[in-house]
Amino acid sequence: MCVTCGCGDDNGVRVATPGHAHDHQSGHPHPHAHHDHGATETIVLGERVLARNDLLAAGTRSRLAARGIDVVNLMSSPGSGKTSLLERTISEAGDLRTICVVEGDQETTADAERIARAGARAVQVNTGAGCHLDADMVDRALATLDPPDGSLLFVENVGNLVCPALFDIGETRKVVVISVTEGDDKPLKYPHMFAVADLVVVNKTDLLPYVDFDLGALEKAARSLNPRVRVMPLSVRDGSNLDHWYAWLADLARPTRTGTQEKVGRA
Repeated sequence: MCVTCGCGDDNGVRVATPGHAHDHQSGHPHPHAHHDHGATETIVLGERVLARNDLLAAGTRSRLAARGIDVVNLMSSPGSGKTSLLERTISEAGDLRTICVVEGDQETTADAERIARAGARAVQVNTGAGCHLDADMVDRALATLDPPDGSLLFVENVGNLVCPALFDIGETRKVVVISVTEGDDKPLKYPHMFAVADLVVVNKTDLLPYVDFDLGALEKAARSLNPRVRVMPLSVRDGSNLDHWYAWLADLARPTRTGTQEKVGRA
């Protein structure tokens, strides 16, 4: 059991590409080892797990930044529309920049196959009992994916509004996707996820006339946790405000007067 978040270890983690029959079983030792210690030792172990993860993530971020690759960590509960958002983004914005995707799910390669059909290179990471991706899993996935220089890399994390917020995976930005069918109280129920977000995408706004969802209440709650977070309502289904999403992606890295890349802060 992972002493940090309580999920299973990654002995069952597999990295696969769509269309390949054989998954690659993890052969790496996992820091989330099984221990039977008291509460004090558990806290120390949890700190060590996160410290090792953060060190790996920092290395990944540095290597990718040197190659002009921006990484968006997409996090949400299951069913918010992350994969559908990626499919439409690949279809409508993929000609502006090469898009690659790391898909995270406990089982199946269904989402990676959807991404491949949409026209982007994808790798599936199956976490088994794990409830999140970590820096080591993403690093191994990148070895298989091999995104080209200057590309835009999406990491679609395991559907979960808790654990993914704890683990840096080397991303440039953290994006939380929520759908209007989930309720406007999610920032208050899952504060850490929204506190670390650079952007909150509110999907399925085409359903607003039919659900009890207060966009203003959600935005107020999110900003009480993170005053600089941007909240972006849109609908993948009917395309409303998707131009705002594409503009945000385009601004992830832009040339400065010195010719270097300037990372755009939260709006």
